[in-house]
Amino acid sequence: MNFEDIKIENDPTIIFMGTPDFSVPILKGIMEKYKVRAIVTQPDRVVGRGGKIKFSPIKQVAFDNDILCLQPNKVRDILQDINMLKPDLIITCAYGQILPLEMLQLPKLGCINVHASLLPKLRGGAPIHHAIIDGYDKTGVTIMYMAEGMDSGDIISQKEVAISSDDTASSLHDKLSTLGKNLLLETLPSILNKTNNRVKQDESLVTYGFNISREDEHIDFSKTKREIVNQIRGLNSWPGAYTIFNGKIMKVWRSYPTDKIVDNVEPGTITSIYDDGFGVKVSNGEVVFTEIQMEGKKRVSAADFINGYHENLIGKILR
Repeated sequence: MNFEDIKIENDPTIIFMGTPDFSVPILKGIMEKYKVRAIVTQPDRVVGRGGKIKFSPIKQVAFDNDILCLQPNKVRDILQDINMLKPDLIITCAYGQILPLEMLQLPKLGCINVHASLLPKLRGGAPIHHAIIDGYDKTGVTIMYMAEGMDSGDIISQKEVAISSDDTASSLHDKLSTLGKNLLLETLPSILNKTNNRVKQDESLVTYGFNISREDEHIDFSKTKREIVNQIRGLNSWPGAYTIFNGKIMKVWRSYPTDKIVDNVEPGTITSIYDDGFGVKVSNGEVVFTEIQMEGKKRVSAADFINGYHENLIGKILR
């Protein structure tokens, strides 16, 4: 669809900005009730050795619904295009770039964001991962006005959800994506008719959930059982927690703590073999790994890994 084909009608002029799977239900929810005039998403990426082009899930929604799709390397590059659309409202969700002040000032009703935490907790790009890694017992979704600071704008509405002991980043992602869609649809009418709440964030309560680094993925066996189990849950199903076994990367997808007392061995030592996996010494006891993935291999149960490993695992050290 060409930019010149856009016709401004009497209904709200809404522009959506997002990129990953998390954003898709939110966008589709908006489209159930409102017309989205344009979609902005990250540029296509080249992946794999074959140089295959991969574009975002949000771009696929744009294609499927014949909606103008803009993919700037820098969002400043499309300021003029967005201004020509005369937006009433810009809605963002996990877009992947910080919007400059000039963009924030374009829409008549401002720019709002769907953020996957209960702000001011867990500002940043990986709030879902960190909610589990950091041991939170609840999280949620915030609809907020965007400001120049990272996730620092005024809160419009919030809804919380409990984090269960078996939640992973993947399962929590799905819960929050659905919650975000529903909360946004509940909140939008008040934003469009200017009757919504606007509450400043308490800066004394701010915590952060920054993007996951390679260091965050590495398992430190000097940490506690709870910390390590939470790390593994919080990085499942992307990007995965890992350790080094026999010089190769071993990703760990599932685990649980035991009450076994393990003394006189260094953290990271394989201490026990169970029906469902193998125990590893950590600072205050033992954690059993039940699903792993060796470098270049598929994910397997730890029991299958044990059966296929023809040496004694007890005493082996993970780094």
